[in-house]
Amino acid sequence: MVILGLGTNLGDREQTLRQAVLELKALLSQVICSPVYESPALLPETAPKDWDMPFLNMAVRGESTFTPKALLAEIQALERKLGREKRGHWSPREIDIDILACDGVIINEPTLTVPHQALLKRDFALIPLADIVPEWVYPGRDGKMAHELATQMASQLKRTDLVIA
Repeated sequence: MVILGLGTNLGDREQTLRQAVLELKALLSQVICSPVYESPALLPETAPKDWDMPFLNMAVRGESTFTPKALLAEIQALERKLGREKRGHWSPREIDIDILACDGVIINEPTLTVPHQALLKRDFALIPLADIVPEWVYPGRDGKMAHELATQMASQLKRTDLVIA
């Protein structure tokens, strides 16, 4: 099982999420989507004011035959296909797809960290993950399940009425 986090704050955000999920269904089987949430942009202190645009976020769960590194390469190719441009760290994005977790695997390499290194600090990633895999346990976190971790988190998320499937 792989769990991906998707986010977008540029262009037609809803359509971008729909297209991303459609494309991910070609890479993954048994795809399950979380509700869509809106969150404030996470910005560095020096960010220009025009970067302050809210994100739509969601999580996707599925089965993959790819290794984590091969899946990362496929995801990065998909991001480029959907129009993602490099603008700088934490800049606005047409689409951002992160590997949040993968089959209980722990990877800590320069190009890939699984579970995602900031997952437990980011409500926009953890709460959608907990919606679709509430029993998921972050390795080394005292056996607390995702839904327990998510309920302890202070959040500015707003659940939307959007349905992406």
